[in-house]
Amino acid sequence: MKRLNSLMLAAGLVLAASPSLAEDKPALAFVVNAASDFWKLAEAGVKAAQAELPGYDLQFRYPAQGTAALQNALMDDLVAAGADAIMISSADPKNSIGAFNRIAAQVPLFTTDSDAPASKRIAYLGSSNTDAGVQAGEIARAAMPKGGKCMGFVGFLGADNAVERIAGFRKAVEGSGIELIDVRGDDVDFARARSNVDDVLAANPDITCMVGFYSYNPPKIYEALQAAGKLGKIQVIAFDEDPVTLGAVREGKFAGTVVQDPYQWGYQGMKLMAAYLKGDKSQVPANGLIIVPTRKIDKANVDAFAAELKARVGK
Repeated sequence: MKRLNSLMLAAGLVLAASPSLAEDKPALAFVVNAASDFWKLAEAGVKAAQAELPGYDLQFRYPAQGTAALQNALMDDLVAAGADAIMISSADPKNSIGAFNRIAAQVPLFTTDSDAPASKRIAYLGSSNTDAGVQAGEIARAAMPKGGKCMGFVGFLGADNAVERIAGFRKAVEGSGIELIDVRGDDVDFARARSNVDDVLAANPDITCMVGFYSYNPPKIYEALQAAGKLGKIQVIAFDEDPVTLGAVREGKFAGTVVQDPYQWGYQGMKLMAAYLKGDKSQVPANGLIIVPTRKIDKANVDAFAAELKARVGK
């Protein structure tokens, strides 16, 4: 049976699952799109699955940088090192179809977080990003009953998760007087994510709302608004559960956040791939979509949600 024996740590790859690769076990890899605290929950899910799958080596991998080229090179390295199945959150699925199909011809390939339905991936396990965008729009409508002008911020403008969230948000605010006038991308460059917000504050004084579509965007919005003395004066709708985001929701500085369940992506993803390798394809639906629901977090339920997160990551 193939194994993951070694990958170049110098390339920035992080081993975060099984402590030993000495035994001859099937290897399952979870590849993320960039180094972000958002993925700690998925990593915790992979570790939980490892405890239930002692006959497998479960690997959690970060690319050296959040680019499609480095992600795809990492997948090639994983296959060469003996990966038996891979689940990936692609930074640029539309331009990675050829690479995905090359990998899928060698090992079972699954997607998470951002799908690549045009590829030969077996299934997508993750959020409905359209539904998540709709939920963000619902938070905006509740916070701004008289309407407002919003600016959005996101990592990869072309990624399916970004496109679908933005579309869902726009759909939800139709007819409400709320307008998403533009979305600024940063390619997961945290300095640029902050400067994008600073630039909008300087150039668009009529903005009354900001939407952070990726996990690190809301904290950068918080920093910029605080520095400009506008925290609490501009409505903020967030995504995900960064501690800064949850703190801002708790303080009433953010209207709310839409949270996904990356813990289940890691946990269920590993169980799904292990079952598939055994020949059990019953967990793969006909449409290839396994949706893990998202939810809205506001001041009323943020403490209960934070306690749930603490329990999952063991802190």
